[in-house]
Amino acid sequence: MSLALDIGSWLLFGIGSLVLFIGAVGVLRMPTLYTRMHAASLTDSLGALAVLGGIMLQAGWSLAALKLLAILLFLLLTSPTSSYALANAALLNAEGGSKPDEEAAQ
Repeated sequence: MSLALDIGSWLLFGIGSLVLFIGAVGVLRMPTLYTRMHAASLTDSLGALAVLGGIMLQAGWSLAALKLLAILLFLLLTSPTSSYALANAALLNAEGGSKPDEEAAQ
């Protein structure tokens, strides 16, 4: 049983690390602010889910696993919210604060 948990947790560590690495490459390679934010926000949530899931497998059923679950829920709620707020602020500050739909109507 311990070997299966070790394999599962290391598999989750590997998947999470790969996803986070792909997100980092996407941030470096994408041309605009919005595409870089898209690459970072999508991979941030999935990478954190996989890595923290692997740590929870290693911790077993304990208080540490419950704390890790609370951290994971906090990250899954705040990461998309902060990405949205950052993109919205960038959109409102671009070109004097007008949105693309408003520019097309003029």
